[in-house]
Amino acid sequence: MPTKDDPSRFTMSFGDHLEELRRRVLWALAAPIPLSVVVFIFKKPLIEWLCAPLMRVLEANELPRRMLVLGPAEALMTAIKLSLIGAVVLSAPWILLQGWKFIRPGLYHHERRFVHFLLPGSAILTAAGVALLYYIMLPLMLMVLVKFGAALLPGMNDEAQDPRVQAVLKTLDEVPIRVNPPNSVQPGDAWIDWEKQELQVAVAVEPVPEPDANTAASGVEIIGVPGGPMMSQEFRLGAYLDFVMLLILAISIAFQMPLVILLLGWVGIVRIETLRTKRKYALFICGVIGAVITPPDALSMLMMLVPLYGLYELGIILLVLAPAQAVAEGSVLSWRRSHKSPDEAEQDGEPSQTKRPIDRTPSDGESSHPEADEPEDRS
Repeated sequence: MPTKDDPSRFTMSFGDHLEELRRRVLWALAAPIPLSVVVFIFKKPLIEWLCAPLMRVLEANELPRRMLVLGPAEALMTAIKLSLIGAVVLSAPWILLQGWKFIRPGLYHHERRFVHFLLPGSAILTAAGVALLYYIMLPLMLMVLVKFGAALLPGMNDEAQDPRVQAVLKTLDEVPIRVNPPNSVQPGDAWIDWEKQELQVAVAVEPVPEPDANTAASGVEIIGVPGGPMMSQEFRLGAYLDFVMLLILAISIAFQMPLVILLLGWVGIVRIETLRTKRKYALFICGVIGAVITPPDALSMLMMLVPLYGLYELGIILLVLAPAQAVAEGSVLSWRRSHKSPDEAEQDGEPSQTKRPIDRTPSDGESSHPEADEPEDRS
């Protein structure tokens, strides 16, 4: 007799399956669409949160804390893209719930325990990966990349290192391009001379008895800054956010490795002994993955390699602690205590017991067929 949760009670035709799938897809899309509007309203704090690591790195390297928007629609398209991605992330539990409701009737009770084990684990690993990326890996990656870019730019000449010039440059948001200098030059003015292709900076000086060609009678000196200082590192808002979102996606997928190992172990494709003996190959594969999903520098690859290999070891530990039989029975911790091998029992100081076949003759009140004593419903 089938139980209440037996899949045979939920048999449906192919058309009914398609109708149920369509209904679940519509319900799944019902959450991200309104959520994208809410995220769009709060786009400014979201963009500031994502740009905060870069701003701190720029400030540490004494670079201007600003980003470029090179097209009229770039800011709008970036905000829309972030709103859609943020809505999908926030509504992920709801989308997974609809998927679970679609497949749940076709699973036995013991099979559903596997899903109950995997979904919370996936959420925890994803959150841990994003936190590791945002607070540790991303600032270090940006620091390496910014310093590498600064090393490629021409060095600052003596005129640019003048503290008076530096004080003026820190106050400027933009520098105009001029063919001729302005008629009235005041201290703090700056412009780019088109003919000389150099930056002109007006600074205040003490009155001099005989002003030269670069010093006005009013006590304003014009300092020419050729070449290097006109080049600086500037980051485009859309390109930076695409870079960050790609890293978040990559690390979210990479941090599912323990669950993939767990699934492969449950279905019998891999064994714990095989995983332990192939550690050197796993280390090599983790290094290749780290090189692919990170910027092309050794530090970034190393920072990705260490957590990836740690996740490989975590997958082995989970497979030892939660084998398929224990999860199906719903007794992960108790299974581990009651199913110790003889070697583990001796290490714990317990007497090891050797399993022997039991010769048991059925008594008068028992059936000689074991099938008759088993419950009819084994789901």
